[in-house]
Amino acid sequence: MNKANKTPQSNTQAEPQLKPDRAPESQVSQAEAKIIELTADLQRTRADFENFRKQVELQKQQYGNIVKLNTVSKILPILDDIDRAVSAHPEQLGPIVKNIEKAINSIGLQRIPAEIDSEFNPDLHEAVSSEGDGDAELIAEVLRPGYQYDGEVLRPAMVRVKKQS
Repeated sequence: MNKANKTPQSNTQAEPQLKPDRAPESQVSQAEAKIIELTADLQRTRADFENFRKQVELQKQQYGNIVKLNTVSKILPILDDIDRAVSAHPEQLGPIVKNIEKAINSIGLQRIPAEIDSEFNPDLHEAVSSEGDGDAELIAEVLRPGYQYDGEVLRPAMVRVKKQS
């Protein structure tokens, strides 16, 4: 081919396409959707963690209460022994009883009221025997004192019951 027949090539190339400053609308909406999705995941994760933290705190409290109840339960036979000793020697041990009562009340341990001729309450008292006929159930004898710890029955009072009309 002849150089003369050739058309001169232009030195200018096709204009480069300008990239827009912003991504196309579809990419923006996809990014926004992804942000919304990740934000929702983060909120769920935070809520799950907060629920877990509260559950752990509740379990710690429950375990602490169980430990306290078990510890206090181990004291009850000692208190029974002290009651028997006081009934055998009231003069010598009378002053000690007041200190013991004060100490057990300060830790939240209280005796369940069980007086002779008072009304029998199955929530607070355990009947080991029943005498007589009638509708009214009264305490005839207290065989073993009962205790409550922080309002919860730790051991019901063991009593004999008499029924009256």
